[in-house]
Amino acid sequence: MTSRTRTAALCAALALLALPTAPATADAKPWTAVPAPGGKKGPTAEDRSAFYLEGAPGTVFEDKLSLVNPGDRPRTIDLRGTGPWISLAAARVSVPPRTRADVPLAVTVPAGLGPGDHAAAVVASGEGRLVRVPLAVRVSGAALSALSVERVRVSGTGGSAVIRYSLVNRGNTTLAPRLAIRAEGLFGEVLRRPATGVPAELPPGRSVRLAQKWPDAPRLDRVRVSVTATAPDGTHASASGPYTPLPWLVPSLAALVGLAVAAAAVRLVRRRRGARP
Repeated sequence: MTSRTRTAALCAALALLALPTAPATADAKPWTAVPAPGGKKGPTAEDRSAFYLEGAPGTVFEDKLSLVNPGDRPRTIDLRGTGPWISLAAARVSVPPRTRADVPLAVTVPAGLGPGDHAAAVVASGEGRLVRVPLAVRVSGAALSALSVERVRVSGTGGSAVIRYSLVNRGNTTLAPRLAIRAEGLFGEVLRRPATGVPAELPPGRSVRLAQKWPDAPRLDRVRVSVTATAPDGTHASASGPYTPLPWLVPSLAALVGLAVAAAAVRLVRRRRGARP
């Protein structure tokens, strides 16, 4: 974009649209920041709550952010993008009373970026108010869904036990996985429940550390704790880790179990022999 084109775009974008006369209490109304109306007319037309863009790597998207001041005095609003892809025509805009200002912005998708969903935002702030306008970019290409569950471990014992693990999105699409936790001890299953605190969405490349309280964890057992993640599209991952509340007692328990099994076997053999004619 040449300097003449950039200047012309900025001047056109900052053209102010007069709003209808507001009542005396209008100054108490906060300023707003939303994506510029798409195809609608009128200074208060708002048909989008976020920017949604889709294209191939290397694409440059152009859009506008609408700043509306319904009050009776000018408002100064600072603007910034949360990612290096976002370029705004102005970093600070003064919006006169009862006016809307449309500020151009450009989003440049890096040429080497892989396909998938990427999230950012345009942040507007001023007079103690901050508004984040979401910006989602979907880079075209083959979609790949991949999850991993990592570092499953249990800290604490008994009522203070906590199951900890990491969930990683290793693909290029945003996922909304469901997680289930299961634990198997020496004498059978001791835990089966859905995980709590899981984020509603996990963007590509994002990793989260999660924790699940286990207040009824066994005190005398050797347990294997498994965490399984399943996304709506069928993407599946699982991992497990050991839990031994009293390590020194496990060999004794195993020995006792072995002795009990051996004793039961001897009694069974004796009964069979005694039952012969």
